[in-house]
Amino acid sequence: MTTTPTTPAAPAARPGTTAPLLEIEDLHLEIAGRDRTGAERTVRALDGVSLRLAPGEALGLVGESGSGKTMTALSVLGLLPPGARVTSGRVLLEGTDLAAAGERVLRGVRGDSVGVVFQDPLSSLNPTMTIGAQVAEPLLLHRGVGRAEARERAREMLRLVGLPQPGERMKSYPHQLSGGMRQRVAIAMALVCEPKLLIADEPTTALDVTTQHQILELLGELRERLGMAVVLVSHDLGVIARRVDRVAVMYAGRVAEQAPVRQLFTAPRHRYTQALFDALPERAAGTGRPLATIPGLPPSLTRPPAGCRFAPRCAYATDECRTQEPPVRAADEGGRHTYACFHPAAPGRPSPREPAATTAGTANATTAATAITAGTATAPGAGTDAEADVLLELDAVRKEYALRSGPFTRRGDRRPVSAVAGVSLTVRRGETFGIVGESGCGKSTLGRMAVGMERPTGGAVRFEGRDVATLDRAALRAHRRRVQLMFQDSYAAMDPRMRVGAILREPLVVQGVGDRAAQEARVRELLDEVGLPQGAVHRYPHEFSGGQRQRLGLARALALSPSLVVADEPVSALDVSVQAQILNLMRDLQREKGLSYLFISHDLAVVRYLADRVGVMYLGSLVETGPAAEVFARPLHPYTRGLLETADSTVLDGSGEHGEHGGPGGEPLKGKPLKGEPLKGETPSAADPPSGCRFRTRCPLATELCATTAPEPTAPVAEGHLVSCHFPLVGAA
Repeated sequence: MTTTPTTPAAPAARPGTTAPLLEIEDLHLEIAGRDRTGAERTVRALDGVSLRLAPGEALGLVGESGSGKTMTALSVLGLLPPGARVTSGRVLLEGTDLAAAGERVLRGVRGDSVGVVFQDPLSSLNPTMTIGAQVAEPLLLHRGVGRAEARERAREMLRLVGLPQPGERMKSYPHQLSGGMRQRVAIAMALVCEPKLLIADEPTTALDVTTQHQILELLGELRERLGMAVVLVSHDLGVIARRVDRVAVMYAGRVAEQAPVRQLFTAPRHRYTQALFDALPERAAGTGRPLATIPGLPPSLTRPPAGCRFAPRCAYATDECRTQEPPVRAADEGGRHTYACFHPAAPGRPSPREPAATTAGTANATTAATAITAGTATAPGAGTDAEADVLLELDAVRKEYALRSGPFTRRGDRRPVSAVAGVSLTVRRGETFGIVGESGCGKSTLGRMAVGMERPTGGAVRFEGRDVATLDRAALRAHRRRVQLMFQDSYAAMDPRMRVGAILREPLVVQGVGDRAAQEARVRELLDEVGLPQGAVHRYPHEFSGGQRQRLGLARALALSPSLVVADEPVSALDVSVQAQILNLMRDLQREKGLSYLFISHDLAVVRYLADRVGVMYLGSLVETGPAAEVFARPLHPYTRGLLETADSTVLDGSGEHGEHGGPGGEPLKGKPLKGEPLKGETPSAADPPSGCRFRTRCPLATELCATTAPEPTAPVAEGHLVSCHFPLVGAA
């Protein structure tokens, strides 16, 4: 093992390789501003970051929110927030120092040599310009081509990124496209000048698994075709595991570890990297134990701690870690795997759940490990069985929306949108029922009907045996005390002008629960339950981190002591460590209070970990339900199998053999092999769903029977595991 200077250095180029395309050398970046009291403060956002990227290489940047991932990527083009400046270091693009370059040089590089794809395509697209004009604009600015040629090349690029009917879409505006289509447009804009480097900042965070897969496959294909390098910023470790060549793990403005992707995921050395991997839901699925979490919070970068910045949260930290900055070491002879840690993990050593007794600082490690694994190891919904009381029942529920005439509806189009089509399910007391499926499948609509925010067009929603649609105003008001909704975007769900104390009191005031003193006492109790300090009552929502705001959202949902919480994508925007904290908290509160959850998510790993039972939705229909472990291990519907194959996972060695394919009577289905391929094609319009089985237009097993007859739920393998398919997958998973 060799030791290099303390300042992290990029891995040396291997003999025979070409010169690097991008070099970031010892980059320091500060952001000047003021705190909420008006006092000046300086945030040291980057502190000695060094990275190197070869032509055609893909580099992943991972780490918790605020670690410096996005700041590092955007510093390449000088796209920095107000008050930010590079204090030292260089950003070399083919030898040109962009950190020292003026705005005129940077404008020439942006969109030409370097393209950028941002997290939210809607906010990065101009709402007043057509799609065609926006994609053609970089060509007009950088290549000096005529308008006719620019429009033709823009149309070709839209075709290349897989946008349906590119000629027609050229005339559309951003708001007229779906999220996946907008992201394809953003990619087309970034690549129309064929840049040498693409920076993709969380390009698939808000997308479902199939759209995410399509976007990432597209980026991979275009990268290979154009020979460009890619910097992919993401908190999704599954995406990183499958899509890049090398990974840099960032923490508190520094690079903690960097290595080739397989080497990092199979043999991480830095304790922070190891802790991130331990927090992944797939690592604990089926074990019955809580997720590993990283205690505490990342340090403030206004006054970062001395020594190793991860030491205050590390199970292995010693006095050496807290006083000295760890040198960067090489884990291999070629120097491609480097890390900065005094007490690195080694192959075969236990994770921070069970620190080795021989490690220095055993007492400190044991204390921190106890904090990491706090909570009991019982499975979610423990004690729930088939005979338990049914709390929520959806009986053949339908929801249709009428399309009315307007500026964005085609003339004569009055067909209703079939958002939910005959869904039946039950949620028992004390259990978690997970709902998964692509965007637009009806998951959120189903949740709103369960809460009483939407009335079904047909069927019945029964809560504790009473049909919610027949409740009068007073009864519906009482119902909403028993059923609460936890929103995906907790910040948007809170009034930014109200302090947290008033936000948490509001449900109690509206429902007339207790006097002011009792309400304030309940607010303090709620803050304790979700692990936030009492002083939070005086602060505003924007003063909290994303994870803290999600805790506030959960606290507000619990204010009226409900029996059922409908959680709509509550952790989709959180990084893996904060996600683990929220999931553990939800499970602990379920165990303490007997809560039931209807948990809606497109993250299959999260649902697999948290849910007792799961329902898979496609285009408004429930195609498969059953125990979560059974559905994920032995999917019976081709759509469920396709979802599982489409989702990116951190497990690099595959998921086992695929099942055989049975006909309606269980007989083998000849000539229709299903190789477990990712889902392909586009979801049909809910205004004009296919006849028979709604999945048939994308199903490799579909026959004429599927086109004429809608399948009924059956249990071909085990009681309680239902599938609506004429040709279910039977046999070994």
